[in-house]
Amino acid sequence: MNILTAWLRTYVPNIPVDDHKLAEDLTLRGIAVEGIHALGATNGKANGHLYEMDITTNRVDAMNHYGIAREAATIYNLPLAPLNTKLPIGSLVDEPFPVRIAPEAKGLCGRFTAQVVRNVTIAPSTGKVAEYFTLLSQKQISNAVDASNFVLHGMGHPTHAFDLDKIEGGIVVRLAHKGEKLKLLDGTDRTLEADDLVVADEKNALALAGVMGGWDSMITPETKNILIEAAWFDAASVRRSSRRHGLHTDASHRFERGADFNTAPVANALVAQIILQHGGKLEGELIDLIDPDVEARTASRPPIELSVAQVKRHLGTTLDPAGITSEIVAQYLTSLGCELLLHGLRQDQAVYATKLPSWRLDLEREIDLIEEVARVYGYNRFANTLPAPGIVITQPTQAKEAAVRSRLLALGFSESVSSTFAGQPDSDLFYPQSNETKTQGKGTVPMENPLSEEASLLRPSLIPGMVTMLAHNLNRDVREVRLFEQGQIFTGTIPPDGTFISDVHETPQLSLGLTTAAAKYSNLYSAEDAPFFELKGAIESLLTLFALPGGPNALTFTPEAPAWLQPGRSATALLNNQPIAHFGELTQTQKEARKLRQPVYLAQLDLAVLYELPLRKITAHDLSRYQAVERDFSFVFPDATQWQAVSSAIHALAIPELQSLKPVEVFRDQKKFPGVYSLLLRTVFQSNDRTLRDEELTDWWSRIIATLTALGGTIRDGANEASK
Repeated sequence: MNILTAWLRTYVPNIPVDDHKLAEDLTLRGIAVEGIHALGATNGKANGHLYEMDITTNRVDAMNHYGIAREAATIYNLPLAPLNTKLPIGSLVDEPFPVRIAPEAKGLCGRFTAQVVRNVTIAPSTGKVAEYFTLLSQKQISNAVDASNFVLHGMGHPTHAFDLDKIEGGIVVRLAHKGEKLKLLDGTDRTLEADDLVVADEKNALALAGVMGGWDSMITPETKNILIEAAWFDAASVRRSSRRHGLHTDASHRFERGADFNTAPVANALVAQIILQHGGKLEGELIDLIDPDVEARTASRPPIELSVAQVKRHLGTTLDPAGITSEIVAQYLTSLGCELLLHGLRQDQAVYATKLPSWRLDLEREIDLIEEVARVYGYNRFANTLPAPGIVITQPTQAKEAAVRSRLLALGFSESVSSTFAGQPDSDLFYPQSNETKTQGKGTVPMENPLSEEASLLRPSLIPGMVTMLAHNLNRDVREVRLFEQGQIFTGTIPPDGTFISDVHETPQLSLGLTTAAAKYSNLYSAEDAPFFELKGAIESLLTLFALPGGPNALTFTPEAPAWLQPGRSATALLNNQPIAHFGELTQTQKEARKLRQPVYLAQLDLAVLYELPLRKITAHDLSRYQAVERDFSFVFPDATQWQAVSSAIHALAIPELQSLKPVEVFRDQKKFPGVYSLLLRTVFQSNDRTLRDEELTDWWSRIIATLTALGGTIRDGANEASK
């Protein structure tokens, strides 16, 4: 919608800011100005600017110059010029022109006004109409037609002018006859339905009510007598006809959103004023038919009680120390068209009985009025405060959740959020109720009124949602995906009789999802094995965030895994011999069933166990000024000897100067040396306060060799020559 600032300022002459500042202030109040265009000058007179407006659908009252002028007057506390509707007295007639609303149209046409103007002169528009329409790039047709469009742009209410001499009998507002024909102003022939509301004469339909006028009664250069119509039509009826016939007009756009019941006679008078400037005279008085029931639910709605104490409670602290006072509330709402009557006091604050303006059908409750006060006051003038001061607390796991999130983001995973619902098949696969869970009285949580079979349960695992998100990406040709989700899973307590779930328990869980078309890894792993080890590394990295009881060696792995993971390509992570995570490749059966085009790797980690542990505190030490000593040990071990046993045994020696212990090389040759493997182990010794002596190094190395030998290891020939 386009607005001329020159036209706008005729309604509020003393706006104290320029057009750019006015646009900014309107936008801050929800009357958005999307663009500002300078219009130059005509005959040395500045034309101001053209605003491109974006008005929300609930603010039909602001879809015109006068409505926006009302907003400006409210913002700057200025008077709004009233619309001048004064007309000359019409000639006396024995009987007014016949106008009626048919019984079947009751409620669909709440008000119908009509004014007869005779001996008019149809000519091109002049004066303000021509000037403003030129600036708006609005097509000009004739003074009578342009008058209707001018009033629509000016104060927002649609009107229509009929050639009076083409009306047979009188005007009747009725429902169309099924199959009735009507040629509209756009030249198209329409076949009407029985619920289309029309303005007709005693024989034929003349206009599709609230949408478009008819061809047969349109204004032409030969027109001498005019009937001006301004009415109120039901929004749903206009919307139905507009959609059915594929017509969206300026009139239907406004009627569909709720027209002002009280402005029909005002709009009628304004159109008549413009037409009379070119000659003619009024015949009789304004014909004004009103449906009391429609008036009661629109223009005469009951007052709303508004408490200033509630205004302050909802809106909170302002940057202005004085805050929002009763005077400010009354000033804003009165300027917007409300009528306030002091109703009493509550908490030493005024309580108003507020009569709502007829043009603001979007105001229905006290909270709507509070929002209007906040909007006009300016949201930028409120202090930044928490919505519920005094009760916002930090959750105990917040720091741990943040640490997990930061680590996974650093590892290249993206955070995702899936649905909290799951279907029974996914629940049976990813959370099978074993005899153990049944013995413990645990089960899935069904929904009482599920949206669908696929969302009949609260999710007992995050894995179904993760698989769905990976499939969503793959189906859109995104081949490299790394996702994680931290969320709650839900289980219930099953009573002994097993009839229903009595208690619902929420448990934090983490899921990881990974799929890749072309692995880009080092030569340590094959391309097909690399994603598995990436997940394993991510789990190990996450656990280093926490102070694990037993240290890093508390984490071990076993090849056993749930049924939804591929045997031989999956594992379970154990923390102190208790399962904490499952990870690996999704089974081929599930991959095919879900139409996944490449392997998918998943991990499920029990965060509840981790969150019971404290975060590991990172400490920094000064670098030692003394030389470090490296020593390599090359041993042959039976296949049954795991790295955890080797590492734990050496750390159990409690050598303070042992700074580093890591495997450098593992060699296996099952053909030549079946049942054993070779391990090259590198140690680093260093003291912070002295240079290490040969005798103590020899003692430590001897103890390490004895410990590894006790584990079943054998020194490889020539291993001692590797010392440095």
